[in-house]
Amino acid sequence: MLLSIIVPCYNEEETVSIFNQEIIKVCGENGRDYEIIFVNDGSDDNTLANIKELATSDERIRYISFSRNFGKESALYAGLEKSKGDLVAVMDVDLQDPPELLAEMIDFILNDDYDIVATRRVSRKGEPKIRSFFARMFYRVMNRVSKIELVDGARDYRVMTRQVADSILELKEYNRFSKGLFSWVGFNTKWIEYENIERAAGETSWSFWGLVSYSIEGIVAFSTAPLSISTIFGIIFSIVAFILIVFIVIRNLLFSDPVQGWTSTVCIILLLGGIQLFSIGILGKYLQKTYLETKKRPIYLIKETNID
Repeated sequence: MLLSIIVPCYNEEETVSIFNQEIIKVCGENGRDYEIIFVNDGSDDNTLANIKELATSDERIRYISFSRNFGKESALYAGLEKSKGDLVAVMDVDLQDPPELLAEMIDFILNDDYDIVATRRVSRKGEPKIRSFFARMFYRVMNRVSKIELVDGARDYRVMTRQVADSILELKEYNRFSKGLFSWVGFNTKWIEYENIERAAGETSWSFWGLVSYSIEGIVAFSTAPLSISTIFGIIFSIVAFILIVFIVIRNLLFSDPVQGWTSTVCIILLLGGIQLFSIGILGKYLQKTYLETKKRPIYLIKETNID
């Protein structure tokens, strides 16, 4: 039974060799037949050169190199498309996804009625507190506004059957959010917990604002609740405006005292203008996604590969 291990890489020249050594150690001990598919996502360092060097001495190492940086989601999709294994694993190259869990994960699929064995972190040691706080809030918001369920601390690290991998490949949308897609396809899933692990080497390419943008992408991809927010705001402020108009008319009729307050008027105008722009921004985000989908551009472009 062949295991395909998909590994997206972006500027990871320091970690690819370390990752390969750990996989050899883990899979060699279990006599596992495997292939590693490194997906070079437009790196501008020596990541591709290091992968090629590994591939010359090990025929189990495959690689795909994009023409530019398309993002991790595209890299995952490309790896799934090119994988041939009966089981497919998705891992990060920085070894924050412990390879020693692979054997246990595979056993759950082979010996129990599971189609996916996924992992989640039970702690965020080593991460900035503000980043951890917003990460937890994202999962809470996502589970409230969407019909899919995201497990707090869920990682992309998982092992799945060929059937699950093929189901993911049927979802050919351009704007991809893999955690949501894994949940959307369903199937029996087993969750394994582990403590947070620091990177083996190098620095992460994810900035705080990059993660915020990624979170927004996930909410927009799997929920239309933000569209309802603008409608709710409109209803609330229409009611408030009607009440104030009635109040002003009655006050003027009874007391002949026009309402004073230039400052309050400006503040109200600014508030309503901000809400209108916020609502237009929400609509624009959904329109942007629709626009990109209708173009039907390829999810990725390959510059070179050693996969037939």
